[in-house]
Amino acid sequence: MNTKKKIEVFSAGCSTCKETIELVKKIAGSSHEVVIHDMQQSEVASKARHYGVRSVPAIVVDGKLAGCCAGRGPDEHVLRSALA
Repeated sequence: MNTKKKIEVFSAGCSTCKETIELVKKIAGSSHEVVIHDMQQSEVASKARHYGVRSVPAIVVDGKLAGCCAGRGPDEHVLRSALA
């Protein structure tokens, strides 16, 4: 049985970020908590630095930066593995 995970998406509002948000919501469904963070807010940028976010979109699962978004957007298989 999978436990409910907290998924945080750090976004700057770009088209890749929007696609990432939709992908995360699709994969997470109602099984996980999804929180969207706007990087244009200073407190969000500070939180992102704490997690080690260096580019957006970025996804944090249960407080750990997921490796699914390196390069040109999210890798769906890596994201699904992080939620398993």
